[in-house]
Amino acid sequence: MICERIDLVIDGNNGGKCHPYLVTYVLDNYPAIDENRVRPAVLICPGGGYRHTSDREAEAVAVQMNAMGFQAFVLYYTCAPQAEFPRPQLEAAKAVLTIRENAQRWHVDPKKVIVLGFSAGGHLAASVGVFYNKEFIYQPLDAKPEMIKPSGLVLCYPVITSGKFAHRGSIVSLLGEKKEYEELVSLELQVTEDTPSTFLWHTYEDGSVPVENSMLFASALREKKVPFELHIYPRGSHGLSLANAETTSKGGNTIIPEVQGWIELAGTWIRNL
Repeated sequence: MICERIDLVIDGNNGGKCHPYLVTYVLDNYPAIDENRVRPAVLICPGGGYRHTSDREAEAVAVQMNAMGFQAFVLYYTCAPQAEFPRPQLEAAKAVLTIRENAQRWHVDPKKVIVLGFSAGGHLAASVGVFYNKEFIYQPLDAKPEMIKPSGLVLCYPVITSGKFAHRGSIVSLLGEKKEYEELVSLELQVTEDTPSTFLWHTYEDGSVPVENSMLFASALREKKVPFELHIYPRGSHGLSLANAETTSKGGNTIIPEVQGWIELAGTWIRNL
């Protein structure tokens, strides 16, 4: 196992008080098995309303990705009050670029770099999927769009819209005073035919980020003829993560057996990309 902390430097600095970094959970190769093996990579963006990065949606998820045979990376991105758009988006794109640039060392298949996000981290993951080919993302990184394009997106109860069904706290934390960008960060409006294939899941009972967020993104993908897989579970609150005892939260009902299968479904979807 290769476990490292990689500081993500953008424009020659980390943006003053911004210190984004990547933690690697990389399965090593062995001659007795296959010393040339490459695996899909999953970049994990924890949620937290763009105010913090949730520990419940980080390492435990990475370990499960390892168990399914994937390389895993957790992104600790800049949060409010320093997280004014598009800084977190640049950091996530930089993380994708870093994984591809180190594909040989980390035994990664560069054609299968998946970005997975929870809640506001889902918004961040989807942002990379819709903005990777926009100049305000790839130019500051001095990168070609194809180097930062995710091979696929896995969006777990994601924040998507800034409209009627918005999670206002996430949008406010991301934009600060930049209200002129509200429509730009309403990601269902930014989907094109070049958006990567997407796996989404949500719960009908989510009282923080309404299920309409996933439905709006899926509908936009359908309109642009981008393949997707969508699962809506009837029961469960927001922030379930793995929905098991490993990621249970204090005082919350976050163990929902019927939801626990989402990660295996996502794993099958990733293998079939």
